[in-house]
Amino acid sequence: MAAGFAIALVFIGCCSNVVSLELLVRDSPGCGNIVTFAQFIFIALEGFIFETNFGRKKPTIPIRNYVIMVTMFFTVSVINNYALNFNIAMPLHMIFRSGSLIANMILGIIILKKRYSASKYLSIALVSAGIFICTIMSAKQVNVANEGSEEQGFYAFMRWLIGIAMLTFALLMSARMGIFQETLYKQYGKHSKEALFYNHCLPLPGFLLFSTNIYNHCVHFSQSTPVAVPVVGLTVPIMWIYLLVNVITQYVCIRGVFILTTECASLTVTLVVTLRKFLSLIFSILYFQNPFTAWHWVGTAVVFLGTLLYTEVWSSVQASLRGPDVKEKKAE
Repeated sequence: MAAGFAIALVFIGCCSNVVSLELLVRDSPGCGNIVTFAQFIFIALEGFIFETNFGRKKPTIPIRNYVIMVTMFFTVSVINNYALNFNIAMPLHMIFRSGSLIANMILGIIILKKRYSASKYLSIALVSAGIFICTIMSAKQVNVANEGSEEQGFYAFMRWLIGIAMLTFALLMSARMGIFQETLYKQYGKHSKEALFYNHCLPLPGFLLFSTNIYNHCVHFSQSTPVAVPVVGLTVPIMWIYLLVNVITQYVCIRGVFILTTECASLTVTLVVTLRKFLSLIFSILYFQNPFTAWHWVGTAVVFLGTLLYTEVWSSVQASLRGPDVKEKKAE
């Protein structure tokens, strides 16, 4: 029941979060820092009040473990965002990050000595093939877009390769963080709210590095078109409303993910997040008209097929259909 509720939070919160983020980025492309800071400060404040009881409740999991987790989390976030400066298109960015399913399984085998069924390995192979197809087609788009001179084309392609390397590193680091979380919960028990608080509270001093950028965007947001809020009766700049919606939906999304980490194995959590990214990808392509070829659709379909195979949807449907017969045989 808790897992189903968490999955609903992830899909509703994360998918609606994409809409508000796109609205923010369209008007202010460089607003990533203020958006991230607002999300972190909101979640940290909520946790400080309701989880730590204004700092009076001591953490069950030692702080040193949270410091390790936060370091990995901060590194992944920074690298993923910075990779967009290296000729990485947003659809490829989303598809490539869906490869966390592969990275999670590989590290699970190496670190946790896990073994999986043949269907799981086949599903991972399909996801890998889908990402490979999309990556190759995006590489061709980079070459086509930079046909001006051979030197310019080579430089653009090398920047693209650096971006791919950054995404690969972030992918492995993210999978390692998921396994680290799973290990902590086995040792200290399930504490999703506590982990949510410390993962967003401890990195806050790091935003001092971006204070000037955050301040400039605060000024820009305050100068945006004012709109009347019906219930309250106040006039608020539209960008601040978009930011508020983004923060709330991000909280719903991340809360669902952290509940999932306490209820399911890290590979299952990765699958849910991957499917959520798939839906966000479709929305990004259709609504915001990002470039997407037929081969990209083929690769995306293969990724989706792989994730479905992992969930063993068909086996579950067949089991539910056979359920009444099984019960009758047991009654006999």
